[in-house]
Amino acid sequence: MSDIKKVVLAYSGGLDTSVILKWLQDVYDCEVVTFTADIGQGEELDPARAKATAAGIKEIYIDDLREEFARDFVFPMFRANTIYEGEYLLGTSIARPLIAKRLIEIANETGADAISHGATGKGNDQVRFELGAYALRPDIKVIAPWREWDLNSRQKLLDYAEQHGISVEMKKGKTSPYSMDANSLHISYEGRILENPWTEPEEDMWRWTVSPENAPDQATYVELTYQNGDIVAIDDVPHTPHQVMEKLNKIAGANGVGRLDIVENRYVGMKSRGCYETPAGTVMLKAHRAIESLTLDREVAHLKDELMPRYASLIYNGYWWSPERALLQTMIDASQANVNGKVRVKLYKGNVVVVGRASETNSLFDENIATFEEDGGAYNQKDAEGFIKLNALRMRIAAKKGR
Repeated sequence: MSDIKKVVLAYSGGLDTSVILKWLQDVYDCEVVTFTADIGQGEELDPARAKATAAGIKEIYIDDLREEFARDFVFPMFRANTIYEGEYLLGTSIARPLIAKRLIEIANETGADAISHGATGKGNDQVRFELGAYALRPDIKVIAPWREWDLNSRQKLLDYAEQHGISVEMKKGKTSPYSMDANSLHISYEGRILENPWTEPEEDMWRWTVSPENAPDQATYVELTYQNGDIVAIDDVPHTPHQVMEKLNKIAGANGVGRLDIVENRYVGMKSRGCYETPAGTVMLKAHRAIESLTLDREVAHLKDELMPRYASLIYNGYWWSPERALLQTMIDASQANVNGKVRVKLYKGNVVVVGRASETNSLFDENIATFEEDGGAYNQKDAEGFIKLNALRMRIAAKKGR
């Protein structure tokens, strides 16, 4: 441990990372630099600075990464219509490569020879942080306290905090019953009663969404403008990527949109039950597929759908900084050149319904060909006979052979 002189800690100021800070100072006898990322979690970050200062930390980084997170990570992911195991919109997964990137940048700026994080040895986040860190700085040392210490319960952490005079804020005088993670894309809930997959989550668990039963009886309509596959305006008002997500979270959440309760397969091998709120992401996925349905070539769209599960797994498993993810991203981004236009969605009691889509310059929809009315010769229906017979040829041959 003597070769560790300075370490950059991903620091929230909560119980786990506050204990880790002190533990690093005592066990590794090293200088600690704290890094706190604002990625839209909606929490006051000044207390983290105050706690770090009280712990004797001289180099404190608190960075507003909200716009970078939305622009360079979330939006590129949604260009691929990314969804893991058919349901999960990867709200936690997509935040980790940005945090890993900034950890390495700060390590380089401060001359640190190690980074540290508070992810447990059972979860995916340890993999995501460390794969990203090693991809960006191969010689970096990583300290993962949960894989080293014996403080393997919340009570042990509380006892350690009390023993070393570490202040721990208890919200409303009690412990949150869930392990939670939030950013501008989502908020997640794990642990406690959710560890039983049969147990329904309590209604007061949800923070961002009203229940569909209590959502307004009047539907809300939203018009989204797309440019190169990204939303650039809401109801004709220009928005930055972060502003898009911030506004859609409020509008969709107020209509009960975005709740999810799933059992997912973690990369480390176990199944895990989690609940998620992703109001903006739920709307963005539905609307993006709608504008692509109008503007993308059929085979390009189908190829994207075939590759998307691999792309989703790369993000979920922590391979954002891998060459294969970069290669897929190049293809995905190239496919979005003509994904321009508008989508109108109706939000009603937990549902997102596409009710209109239009693209003046890039639509491949031809009403003259698609119509059920007289098409003026735009499409010769007799051509379909040869098309069908040619495509049936192999099956007709097999049938004649009794196969």
